[in-house]
Amino acid sequence: MNEPRLVSVSRRCDGVSAEALLASARGRERFYWNQDDLVYVGIGVAAEITAWGERRFAAIEEKARTLFSGVRVLGGAEPMALPRLFGGFSFQPDFITEHTWAQFAPAYFVLPHYQLFRRGETAWLTLNVQIAADELLDEGALRAALDAECALAQQSTSSPIVPAAPLSSDYPMSLDEWTGLIESARSSMKAGALNKVVLARVCELRFAERVNVEGALDYLNDAYSGCYRFLFEPIPHLAFFGATPELLVRTSGKTVETMALAGSIRRGGTLAEDEALGASLLADPKERHEHALVVEGIRDRLTSLTTMLDIPSEPGVLRLRNIQHLHTAICGSLKAPCGVVPLAEALHPTPALGGSPRADALEFIRQREPVPRGWYAAPIGWIDSHLDGAFVVAIRSAVCQNERVWLYAGAGIVADSQPQKEWEETALKFSPMLNALGAGPDVLA
Repeated sequence: MNEPRLVSVSRRCDGVSAEALLASARGRERFYWNQDDLVYVGIGVAAEITAWGERRFAAIEEKARTLFSGVRVLGGAEPMALPRLFGGFSFQPDFITEHTWAQFAPAYFVLPHYQLFRRGETAWLTLNVQIAADELLDEGALRAALDAECALAQQSTSSPIVPAAPLSSDYPMSLDEWTGLIESARSSMKAGALNKVVLARVCELRFAERVNVEGALDYLNDAYSGCYRFLFEPIPHLAFFGATPELLVRTSGKTVETMALAGSIRRGGTLAEDEALGASLLADPKERHEHALVVEGIRDRLTSLTTMLDIPSEPGVLRLRNIQHLHTAICGSLKAPCGVVPLAEALHPTPALGGSPRADALEFIRQREPVPRGWYAAPIGWIDSHLDGAFVVAIRSAVCQNERVWLYAGAGIVADSQPQKEWEETALKFSPMLNALGAGPDVLA
């Protein structure tokens, strides 16, 4: 039996607001990616691929390769407007489909039916369809459909949305339970079983009506413009979204980019205090040790795959709206182009979100964390038709089901970590998404 063929047609569609287009598609499958001046919006589903288990990365790469192998692109198009898959992976391979993540497979990617690409004032709209192998291609009909959709997109408008405050908030883990979890981790470190482990806790919000995701994204676009903003909504009103500062991996041919992001402190109320806090972060032995473990973990995983790896000897400070992080940008040249998915598999999770040694840290998380992570702290991003792409680490994120939202925040634990300080750090990391969802500081715990 012959497989369907993928057909893609694009056209310029300037004058479109990506955010207005996203808002106009409420109630449909939606996908969003905003990185600096590079914005994608996906609407509808032309194709989807899923995978389970230990081979979920390899299976997704194989299915993506098959999907794109016979793609027919009609006419010329901006390369960034060519079809691409949007999606992500679960944190752990043995995915637990409890109620929070019941609709999310361990690996789940969607090729949108319509895909808008915008950079600056230039925009391209792409229509992706699958047709039967023996079906005649009606290019005129496809272009007419694309023209009509472009006209609608150019007319779409949106107005500022003030998020409604939640009815209630709940933190399933108490400070005492958190302290016990950290003390257990420290005991494992003193016994030599772990060097570092990243532990997370959860906040649940309940609203009177369905969560307005695009309103939350509007806030994140304004307040966290230096982060990667994303939305994966494969089923209407079941969405995973956030604004993460952390790039896992980006590839283009033989070029690979990643980063180490570990070690945190709050922002200051004045410029002088802010600079003093940043300097204290750079001088803090515990934070520097935590960061160094991440750098070395990335180095170990990429050295055998690259001919050159540029890793600065000292970290810098990445300043976000409410928090500062130790940050090391890393780039390299691959021995051979391999696409983005194998590198995402090699790097996930870095010690910034899992721990060190990796296998032992993951087992500790699996056994001790009371709430499954689902897609939190896992790779989310896109794959293009050349199998290059970008994945970020899905932190500062939330998953929503209609009127309910679950937020996640984690902290890196090393031998001299203090439970109260780590509790306060996770509260700081909850803030971006709480604010985006209309919850004030009074719901922090």
